[in-house]
Amino acid sequence: MKNAIVTGASSGIGYALTKRLLALGYSVIGVSRSVDETLFEEPNFKAMQCDLSDEKQTLQLIEKLKKEEIFILINCAGFGEFAPHEELSSKTITQMTFLNLTAPMLLTNATLRSLKQNKGYLLNINSIEALRSSKFAGVYSATKSGLKAFSDALFEETRKSELSITNINPDMTQSSFYDDLHFDVSDNENSKLLAEDIADALEHILRMRKGAVISDYTIRSLHFGINKKPKR
Repeated sequence: MKNAIVTGASSGIGYALTKRLLALGYSVIGVSRSVDETLFEEPNFKAMQCDLSDEKQTLQLIEKLKKEEIFILINCAGFGEFAPHEELSSKTITQMTFLNLTAPMLLTNATLRSLKQNKGYLLNINSIEALRSSKFAGVYSATKSGLKAFSDALFEETRKSELSITNINPDMTQSSFYDDLHFDVSDNENSKLLAEDIADALEHILRMRKGAVISDYTIRSLHFGINKKPKR
């Protein structure tokens, strides 16, 4: 059975991707701060708790992952804080940069030899913000643009191997990502994405002929919509 790693597996897009991989017959290592074995009633699911915004915990995790045979790595964990740049704390900037960009690069570094040997897949769950510039999203957009640049460069670097590398760039997707933000996705079904839409993209990528690679997979909602939350 082929092994996959999914970060951010306990909720939102990461949860949907993990559920889909298990349904497709993969063995999945799910990584997040709160994940445990009871999250999925599946014998092929293994939980690894780790706060990927913490350097020490991340370095401990990658030492464990170096021992695993990996076919798929999906870097999905991330968070955003959207405010005028001068209002962001140094802690927020540091944690967002580490979780959204540094941790995926470290995890890829730790598993890349295995991914190449197994002719596998590296998928970075990016954001539409990697492709545009939005006010109050400077740090978040920088981390996502950086992750896209990393993926693109790594695609060229590993092109002689049979490793497939894809950026998935979703528009606003209904998930817990917005729980602590001052806005949320729209209530209109045509003005938001669902986590299952991203899982459909993953399945499409995995079912394609191996000689063809979608290096960028951008998914937009049909309409634009946003809900502003009441001020606290």
